[in-house]
Order: sequence, then structure tokens, then C-alpha cells
Amino acid sequence: MYYHMNIAGLERDLPICPVNDSLSIAGFVIFGDQELTVACARELLKRAPEYDYIITAEAKGIPLAHEMARQAGDKKYILARKAPKLYMRDIFSVSVHSITTAKEQKLYLDGADAALMKGKRILIVDDVISTGESLKALETLVEEAGGIICGRMAVLAEGDAQERSDLVYLEKLPLFNPDGSVKG
Repeated sequence: MYYHMNIAGLERDLPICPVNDSLSIAGFVIFGDQELTVACARELLKRAPEYDYIITAEAKGIPLAHEMARQAGDKKYILARKAPKLYMRDIFSVSVHSITTAKEQKLYLDGADAALMKGKRILIVDDVISTGESLKALETLVEEAGGIICGRMAVLAEGDAQERSDLVYLEKLPLFNPDGSVKG
């Protein structure tokens, strides 16, 4: 089963994937789809507030943040990692729960990136916002680093995220019943 969408002027069929016995989601994978990544970045930048740095969480937001930064002429974007890396120093971390992840995860931010954010306008970017837990974790990292959140953007707003007044997104993405029908 697939859910057909128009995203940034491009047609895509998203596979419907079971999360549990009562919920399925449409799998949006931006990895490898350069045409879609470029188009989504262009459309989001048209709606973006003024910012100093973009931040995203590993992993599916990476191509989008990279392309947005490239198109905007930014020299750097900031990445919150799922695991600490050997090169990271003075690490910040927060816990996160996500609709696509069964167990609790943590996000880690290098101290050097945290220092860059202090007093700067930070634009949070991700591929899909659903429960808002990943977004909340990124907000916490930005705030702990002394950054100023100037906006929250995603390609798709899934489920209740569509009702958020603080989120700029390109398209709505419904949740699904196990049979593939849209949840009412």
C-alpha cells in the first residue's frame, strides 16, 4: 500500500508502514532523492525566517539541512548526533522518543557547535514532525547552548503536528489505520 502525495511540486508514493496493531504511517525517505531534496529545500527557504544557523537531528534531516544551507550560501549547519563521536568535546545531550523509534534515544551536540549557537538565531529543520518529541529535544539542545530559536520547519507535518502554530511545513501527512485507510 502507498499514499500518493505532491510535495514541493513533485509526485511521490510513500509506502504505508505498520507502527503497531492500531497505527500505520507513510514512510517518507528523503535519502537518495536529490530532486525532492532540492525542491523541498527551495520551498522551505522561501518561507524561512532570518536565521544564523540551521540545526537538524541525525539522520533523515541531514540531506535537507545540507541542501538548505547550500542554497542559502551558509558555510555551516549544525547536526545533533544519535551517539557521541570521538572528536566531540564538552558534549550536551538530551533524551528523545520518536514515533519511528521503538526505544528511547539521545541526541548529542558537540560543545564547539553549542558555542556557535550562543546568542544566535537558530532554525530547527527536520524531514517530518509527528509527535514533536525530536523537535522538543532539538529545542532543549538549542536553549541549553544559549541559542535563540527563530523557527521550526519540516517538509511534512504528520498527525497532530499539523495543528502546531509554531511549525512551518510544506504538506500535511495523515496517520493511517492498519488497513491503509486514513485515520479519522
